[in-house]
Amino acid sequence: MKEFLQQNLWIIALLVIWTIPWKGVALWKAARNDDKPWFIVILIVNTLAILEIFYIFVFSKRKTK
Repeated sequence: MKEFLQQNLWIIALLVIWTIPWKGVALWKAARNDDKPWFIVILIVNTLAILEIFYIFVFSKRKTK
């Protein structure tokens, strides 16, 4: 396992760099829209930003009051 991590460290770094901004934006939008269930799911589940991208572009439409 240690050898695998050492050989593929750059892949892991790219995945982290890809995921963190998407997760941050999705969590911010969920908090602003008062979507507590989405906030919890996005915070806990790591989907390599797939779930976060769906939330940002599909489910986070602002609700009219």
